[in-house]
Amino acid sequence: MCNLYRLHRGTDAIRQLFAEQGFQLSFPEGAPNLELRDVRITDRAPIVQAAGDGYALVERRWSWPSSYGKPLYNLRSEGRNFPQNRCLVVADGFYEYTTPADPKQKRKDRWLFTPTTGTLLGIAGITRESPGVGAAFTLLTAEPGPDVAPLHSRQIVLLDPADWAGWLSGEVPSRNLLKPTPAGFLKVEPT
Repeated sequence: MCNLYRLHRGTDAIRQLFAEQGFQLSFPEGAPNLELRDVRITDRAPIVQAAGDGYALVERRWSWPSSYGKPLYNLRSEGRNFPQNRCLVVADGFYEYTTPADPKQKRKDRWLFTPTTGTLLGIAGITRESPGVGAAFTLLTAEPGPDVAPLHSRQIVLLDPADWAGWLSGEVPSRNLLKPTPAGFLKVEPT
């Protein structure tokens, strides 16, 4: 499952993309000075949440401790409803790993998935407060779409920008939005 994603664009690019979708972002914790990097489990990273009548860009920890002690960084969406605590995780790509083609190679092959449009991704996520960790988020997963299926049995849920407001407000049922991406949405390349 996705345990590494990429954000190589800053606050201005995020603000511009959301403005193009009709969102006025607020920064209740101050505009973050984002480090352009790959985001790993337990890192703090930007997410967008509904806030009053608008939307807020805040930084939260990726993952919270599960009941078995390991970080919960992905959560299956099938058969579940998420009426509240929804968020969009902002990224410009994500990685998946496969068994190496060469059996002598010890490292797994790494694949980068980026949108063919060149824009940012809005990954469906949920947030919660966790003792000892504070506010945190996890990424929701679904069956893989045709771009991901040849390399992985699951994929993170990538929401169409037209669905962002419905997701964040909770007005659109989860089952209507949490589905695989269509063919041709993602470019895939080895890294």
